[in-house]
Amino acid sequence: MSKPARTFNLADIFSTVAEVHPQRCAFICGEQRLSFRELDERSTRLASALRAQGVKRGDNVGLQLYNSAAYLESFFACCKIGAVPANVNYRYVADELRQLFVSLDLRVLIYSGDFAAEVARVQPQVPTLCLSVQVGPGSGPGARPVQALDFDALMNAGTLELDDPQRSDMDLSLLCTGGTTGAPKGVLWPHKNLFMGALGGGGMYFRRGPVQSLDELAALVAQAPEARYFALAPMMHGAAMWASLISLYAGQTVVVNDQLHFDAEHVWQLCEELGVNILSGVGDAMALPLVQALEKHPGRWNLQQVRVYGNGGAPLSAQVAERIRAALPQVMVSNGLGSSEAGFMGGGEKPADGEGLLVLAPRPDLALIDASHRLRTEPGAEGILSRTGFTPVGYYGDPVKTAETFVTLDGRLWVLTGDQARIDAQGRYVLLGRGSQCINTGGEKVFPEEVEEAVRRYPAVQDVLVVGLPDERWGQRVTAVVELAPGADFSAQELERICREHLAGYKTPRSVHLTDQVRRSPAGKADYRWAREYALAHASVL
Repeated sequence: MSKPARTFNLADIFSTVAEVHPQRCAFICGEQRLSFRELDERSTRLASALRAQGVKRGDNVGLQLYNSAAYLESFFACCKIGAVPANVNYRYVADELRQLFVSLDLRVLIYSGDFAAEVARVQPQVPTLCLSVQVGPGSGPGARPVQALDFDALMNAGTLELDDPQRSDMDLSLLCTGGTTGAPKGVLWPHKNLFMGALGGGGMYFRRGPVQSLDELAALVAQAPEARYFALAPMMHGAAMWASLISLYAGQTVVVNDQLHFDAEHVWQLCEELGVNILSGVGDAMALPLVQALEKHPGRWNLQQVRVYGNGGAPLSAQVAERIRAALPQVMVSNGLGSSEAGFMGGGEKPADGEGLLVLAPRPDLALIDASHRLRTEPGAEGILSRTGFTPVGYYGDPVKTAETFVTLDGRLWVLTGDQARIDAQGRYVLLGRGSQCINTGGEKVFPEEVEEAVRRYPAVQDVLVVGLPDERWGQRVTAVVELAPGADFSAQELERICREHLAGYKTPRSVHLTDQVRRSPAGKADYRWAREYALAHASVL
């Protein structure tokens, strides 16, 4: 019996690339190295073993894993049998895990051994959870055994015989949001929509649009030179996983950090040792320590092979980008815009007039949706940047939030990104900032990202988040939570002077609260909820 035709299922796409370059290295994490063939075959073995354990099409499978080969093996194994992989933030404690697992009706959990104690506490409270698989023995303090299968033993029990005539490019994957502005939610992405809408459709590294078939992708990959891509954020973060998949689908080697904590000097050491060509990070939280390491140790690492530094997930300030270019003149710095709900919406530059964060070229799948839920595409319009076409289908198990974010207008489904934007005279989309974080002070709109970029111009500032606090006179007061650079002295007057050079007076922070460390997600994304709570609990007025 002939095998079913391959589709844009994420596993089929990977198998296609693996057949083109079977011996090429696909993945590096510390001592772990897998070729494309090895990764594909190990994923097939795991998939067959999971099926033998009763894992069915449509079962939600949590991946609570550190960076490791097991992460990709588990992800592709799920895709091969129609199970639904879901990323799990490995920093969550038992109560947070319980809430997430219950909300996802989680059936299977694959977790690193270090989390055994937390999993043991949570498992009895999740009635749908029927299978747990532990990766590694674990070394966490107080870890105790939990009834679970051993990952390696499960892998060894699998076979390469895996027939799945139901495999489809409309199978689902789940991307769990970070929860920095509310409870985490699972975004439901059909495989083809994810490939086309978030992963560039196979054409991104070939400077062309999406491919029309897997044969077309195979022909492109066959001629692609070897390259090595380094995802700086943890793989459990959507932007890092997506960027890794984009590189794998282009036949590139994916390198991930083998350390649990971000260490800029270790990153550059890996870049030198492994011949990394492309890096991607998340905002200034990663870029600034990297450039500071280069400035502190000029010439320490041979980084001539590094050609691209990509940014996404959080704003990269213009001054930090310029410092990267100064330290590594051969490197192209790129800014991309994307979100868990809307996928990748393209790259752009900062507006020449300084008003806004990023400029995107006009595209037929982009529009603004105003407060009256009208589509706007004319110059001068303002609203929420929205996307149609290859999008998710909603949030798992949350019809209320789905209705708020996914709206049907003129017969088409549109995703509201939450990013406020305006259309300039050339029809381009100028990103202004996150609408949900917008501060209203005296009737004027202030976007935190714009203020944060100005505050970072003060050399004493290592990191900053800006929020609005209640103010009797103005409604909200622009407030900065600041982490100082090591050994730096802080002057409120100097900060105000620098901000006033780049901001209108009403945008300048009226209150500043110093902290030992600005709290962010493991990927560097802003935690505005924490910043607001911290600012409310402290007082330091300019």
